[in-house]
Amino acid sequence: MKAKYLFLFFSWTLIQFSCSRVLSPLTQDLIDENKWTDKELTKIQFYLSDQIILRRKATSGATEIQNGKIKTINGEKIEEIVFEQGTPGVMVFSPKLNRFAISFEQGDQPKYLMFGPNPKMGDKYVLLGKDWERSGGQVTYNNEVYYTPSQSAFTCLLIDLKRAKNIERKTLIVKGRKLE
Repeated sequence: MKAKYLFLFFSWTLIQFSCSRVLSPLTQDLIDENKWTDKELTKIQFYLSDQIILRRKATSGATEIQNGKIKTINGEKIEEIVFEQGTPGVMVFSPKLNRFAISFEQGDQPKYLMFGPNPKMGDKYVLLGKDWERSGGQVTYNNEVYYTPSQSAFTCLLIDLKRAKNIERKTLIVKGRKLE
């Protein structure tokens, strides 16, 4: 009887693992290998490898916070936005080569974070910011500047490689036209 339950447990475990998705980091090499265009990249589902936390001082007199929640840290009111590990997102545009604006929220005016390849991390597409220091850096989100802890710099985009490689590609090869 015990062997029967053990067999059922292992069978169920095998089924669970075979159905779950395997996520891979998005790299520049992967994009180049697959020759993905910006249009094709907008059809790929992205996920965050780690949590990202954005913070900024809440302006006095602000009665409504649209993006996040208010916390008090060291006596200051701080607006905080949290993107959990595994949060799904989509590419909304590419402002220049090797830069992706990834949106994690629904809305008419997409709010997005910028990602790009980092040579020090094997060209993985990681969160981009400015003025990075040991403790953190600054990122722009919804036209506001936020502070993010330094570990956010290592958060990269993940994709379900199996699904991403199945993007339908329609190619027309033009043969040319001759005079009759």
